Amino acid sequence: MSLSVKEIAQLRKLIAIAEKMIAQNPAPKRGRPAKAGAGSVTRTKRLRRSGKELAAFRKMLLTERKKGTPVAELANKHGISAAYIYQL
Repeated sequence: MSLSVKEIAQLRKLIAIAEKMIAQNPAPKRGRPAKAGAGSVTRTKRLRRSGKELAAFRKMLLTERKKGTPVAELANKHGISAAYIYQL
């Protein structure tokens, strides 16, 4: 299949447009984003706890609940759902 001169010109135009779009957009960032800091309370992504850290976190949640801290406050503070606190 041979292409006509007009079709080749159109394909070159498409390639030029695609190259311009690629040049305008920055390269995607790879890897995990850096942590905001130790005192950061608001998290945008889920944090996975495991092992001793998870056991200590659950224990801390239970003691906070026994002190009378509202579930909604704890959920917002630690970035977890209220249902997770209730299931403990």
